[in-house]
Amino acid sequence: MDIKELLIKDAMIMDLQAVTKEAAIDEMVQKMYDAGRISDIDVYKEGILKREAQTSTGLGDGIAMPHAKNSSVKEATVLFAKSQKGVDYEALDGQPTYLFFMIAAPEGANDTHLQALAALSRLLIDPDFVTKLKAAETPDQVQATFEAAEKAKAEEEKAEAEKSQENDTNRRYIVAVTACPTGIAHTYMAEDALKKKAKEMGIDIKVETNGSEGIKHRLTEEDIARAEGVIVAADKKVEMNRFNGKELVNRPVSDGIRKPEELINLALSGKAPIYHGNSEDVAAEDESDNGTLGQRIYKDLMNGVSHMLPFVIGGGIMIALSFMIDQFMGVPQSELANLGNYNQAASWFNQIGGAAFSFMLPVLAGFIASSIADRPGLIVGFSAGALANAGGAGFLGALIGGFLAGYVIIFLKKIFKNLPKSLEGIKAILFYPFFGLLITGFLMLLVNVPMKAINDGLNGFLTGLSGSNAILLGALLGGMMAVDLGGPINKAAYVFGTATLASSVAQGGSIVMAAVMAGGMVPPLAIFVATRLFKNKFEKSQVDAGLTNIVMGLSFVTEGAIPFAAADPIRVIPSFVVGSALAGGLVGAVGIKLLAPHGGIFVVFLLSHPLLYLLFIAIGAIVSGIIYGLVKKPVAK
Repeated sequence: MDIKELLIKDAMIMDLQAVTKEAAIDEMVQKMYDAGRISDIDVYKEGILKREAQTSTGLGDGIAMPHAKNSSVKEATVLFAKSQKGVDYEALDGQPTYLFFMIAAPEGANDTHLQALAALSRLLIDPDFVTKLKAAETPDQVQATFEAAEKAKAEEEKAEAEKSQENDTNRRYIVAVTACPTGIAHTYMAEDALKKKAKEMGIDIKVETNGSEGIKHRLTEEDIARAEGVIVAADKKVEMNRFNGKELVNRPVSDGIRKPEELINLALSGKAPIYHGNSEDVAAEDESDNGTLGQRIYKDLMNGVSHMLPFVIGGGIMIALSFMIDQFMGVPQSELANLGNYNQAASWFNQIGGAAFSFMLPVLAGFIASSIADRPGLIVGFSAGALANAGGAGFLGALIGGFLAGYVIIFLKKIFKNLPKSLEGIKAILFYPFFGLLITGFLMLLVNVPMKAINDGLNGFLTGLSGSNAILLGALLGGMMAVDLGGPINKAAYVFGTATLASSVAQGGSIVMAAVMAGGMVPPLAIFVATRLFKNKFEKSQVDAGLTNIVMGLSFVTEGAIPFAAADPIRVIPSFVVGSALAGGLVGAVGIKLLAPHGGIFVVFLLSHPLLYLLFIAIGAIVSGIIYGLVKKPVAK
C-alpha cells in the first residue's frame, strides 16, 4: 500500500474554513465521516483530543498532524486539508497552521498501513515538498505531488543504503531512539529530521524507531559502543539500560523534529549527562530518564495504586453485597455486629471479598517497590505492606513501606555491585530477598508506631465526620475529582476515598468515598445538561456526544468529559469544579455512606440514602451544566 491509497480525494479539504483549533478538528472529523472512513464521529474525535491533550500535534512551520487509532476507523486514511487564512492550532512554534494531515488508523492496523503512514511523516520534513503542497489547488495536484516525492525519496534511500556499505570510521557517529505515544507520525518525523540534519553536518547516525509497527533499526551493542553520544527523543518509555555509561540527551519527540541540530550538537559536545543504568535492567535512577523527583514519586505511586485498585474494587463490592444480602434476608437486632456474616450466603460473599481486600496493602506496597527496584523489590514491598496491615499503620504505612522497600533494594544493589561473578546468580534469589526483608522489616517496626497513631486518628476523624467538617471535606474531594478528570489530582482524591473503605465497613460505609464518587460523576453529566440546554452553542457532534456522557456519568467514568475539557479548559474545568464540589459537600452534609469503591448508579443500593444521593449529583450536574453553557463561546457559523 502506498500513500496515494491512504490519501483519497474524497477526504480532502482544499479550503478549510475554520480559524480555531476546535473548529478545525470538527470540520476535518466531519469530512472523514462524510467520506465513509470512520463509523463514529464521537469516538474518533475523542481519540484525536486525547492525543492533543498530551501535546499539540501542530508541529510548527505551518503543519499539523492530528491522529488517532481506534475502533471507529473503518479504513486507514490520511485526510489532507489546506487553510488559506491559517488556523490558530496551538502549534509548537506559536505560528498559524496551514497544512493538515489528519491520520485515521484502524485498531488492528497492519504493518502495510503503518509503513505508509510512517512514509508520509518522513516526507513532511522536506521544506521543498511542503512548499509544493501549499501551492497545490486540486486533489489531483496533491496526489501528484506525493507521487513525485515518494519516487524521489525511494531513490535517495537507495543511494544512502549503497553508501552505508562503505563505513567511514573517521566520521563522528551517534545513535538515537525516537518514540511517541501512538507511534504513527512523530516517531518517524523525528527519525527523518535527525538523519537529515546529521547528513548536512557530516555526521553518521543510526536511529531506532519505537513505533506502532514495532521496533525498527534496533540498535546493537556494537552501535552503542561505537557511538560518541546517544539521543532519546521520546514521549513514552523506551529501553534505557543499554545506554549505561554513555553521554545521553533525553528530550520529547517534538524536539527531535524541531531541534535536531541542537540535540546532535549536545550529544557530541561532551557535556551531556552520563546515563547510569545497571546490569539487571532495572528502572534507572537517572533524572534524564524518569524526570523530576516529583514525577518519579508519582509514577511509582501510581504503579502501586493501579495494581491495588482491582483488589479494592472487586473485594469491596463483594463485601458490600454481603451487607445487602444480610439486610435483605434479615438480621436480629442482637446480631447487628455480625452484619455481612450472619446468613450463610452473605458470609460467602464476605469471605470472598475479604480475601481480595486483604491483599490491598501488600499489593500497593509491592508494586510501588517494584516500580523503583524492579522484581527484587516486589517481595520486600509485599512484606512491608503486610507488616503495615498487621501493625495497624494502614494505607499510609503501606505507602511508606513500599517506598522504603524499593530504596532499600536500590541500596543493596549498590552494596553488592562488585560481588564476584560466581555469586551473581544468587543475588536476586538470596541476598536481595534476605537482606531486603531484614532491613525493611525492622524499619517498618519503627514506622508502624507513628503511622498507627496517625491512622487511628484519621479513622477516628472520619468515623465521627459530621457537620462543617464533613461538608468541607466532601466539597474538597468532590472538587478535586473534577480538576483534571483522571489526572494526578483526581487520582489522589480517589485513592484517599478508597483508603477509607477498609476502616469504615463496620460503620456501614465511607462518607468520603461517597463524596468522591459523587464528584466524579458530575462532569460527564454536566456535559449532558449543557448540550441539552444550550444546543446553539455546540456543534451537532458535540450535542450527540452529550448523550454518550450521560451513560459515562452514571457509570462514574469521569474521563468522558475529557474531550470537552481539552478543547476549552479555561471555561470547562472551573464549571465542573463548582458542581462537583457542591455535590460532594451535600453528600458530606447529610452523611451519606457508600460501601463500594466504584460503580456509579450500578451500586446505588449500596448507599445509605440512594435517592438523596442521586438528587445531589443531579443538582451538581445542573449547576455545572448551566455555568458551562453560560460561559461557553457560541459556535462560529
